[in-house]
This record gives sequence, structure tokens and C-alpha cells, in this order.
Amino acid sequence: MNYKPLIFSLHKIGAIKFGDFTLKSGEKSSIYVDLRIIVSYPEVLRAVAEAIWQQAHGYPFDFICGVPYTALPIATCISLQQDIPMLMRRKEKKEYGTKQQIEGAFKTGQKCLIIEDIVTKGNSVIETADDLEVAGLKVRDIAVLIDREQGAADNLHAKHYQLHAAFTLKDVLNTLLHSEELTDVERSIVNELMQEKV
Repeated sequence: MNYKPLIFSLHKIGAIKFGDFTLKSGEKSSIYVDLRIIVSYPEVLRAVAEAIWQQAHGYPFDFICGVPYTALPIATCISLQQDIPMLMRRKEKKEYGTKQQIEGAFKTGQKCLIIEDIVTKGNSVIETADDLEVAGLKVRDIAVLIDREQGAADNLHAKHYQLHAAFTLKDVLNTLLHSEELTDVERSIVNELMQEKV
């Protein structure tokens, strides 16, 4: 798959930002990928869903489940495009009605593929996988758009999960660096980031 047009689209709509950021993992970074914005760009949302689907469609599963909250619209898009049943994980267990943490029609022992936008350490994915497994589902594969290559693959592998990423943060940086898309300030940041990653 040629991921370059998608990277350019993400940069153009402001989903790839440069500056001073603190990641969910607590680490500092001068690049932040914020895919929440793609819900306002249906074409980009579809492209992200397709890129993730390309990593996942060869593996056995009965359902997909997006990590709350950014991956929910992506998972919904994949579900509709590929006609695959979806489950939803609540971040907080509800204290009324059915008190379900996992919403959807499933049976114990069925397999679920987890969908995520970007992984750093993989903690949010592990939380989602844990809740799915407590509910009686089997999880083996995780499909994501971007792997920041900061430990997620190893952390997930230690829990017997396989990570399938459309591309890495290094791919994003390389693609932008060899394009006309960046401002001078952004190019300087990307050059620094590339030196750190070598």
C-alpha cells in the first residue's frame, strides 16, 4: 500500500502537529498525531480505515472493537465498509441497566480484533484487550495506523498479542521530510526527530 498520500492528507488537515507535547504515556514529544480531527473529514476517515483494514483482513476474527475514543469512528467505518460486526468497550462500567462493559451481541469464545489509531506503549490497547477477555472474548491481533516504535509491539507481544501497523512514525517523518509539505520550522523539527531515531 502506498501510504504517502494519506500522510500528506493527515498533515494537511492538521492531524500531524509539531511543537511541544506530552503524550498519554507521559513522554515529551515534538510531534503529535491527533486523529480525533478525522471525523470532520470523511475522505480521510475512509482512507485511515482502509489502511488499517489492509493490515488486518487476513487474520481470523468475528468482531472488531475500537479503543475508546479516537478509534471508535475508525472501527465503525471499517465495520460499515467491510460488513463486519463491531463491539464497543465502555471506558467506565455503567452502573445501570445491563451494567455491561462490552456492548454488542457476542458469545464466549468468539474472536475480536482491536482497532487503534496510534500506539506508543500500547497501554490503552492492553486495557481494552483485558476488558474484552474478561467478557469472554479472545483477542490476538491488534491493527493500528501508526506505531511510534516506543515499546508497544514488545509490550503487546509479552501479552501474546500481535501488532499490525500500517506504518511507523519514522515512515511519517521520512515521507514529510522528502516532500514540499513542511514549513521551515517543521522541517527543522523533523530533521531533529530523525537524528534522534537513527
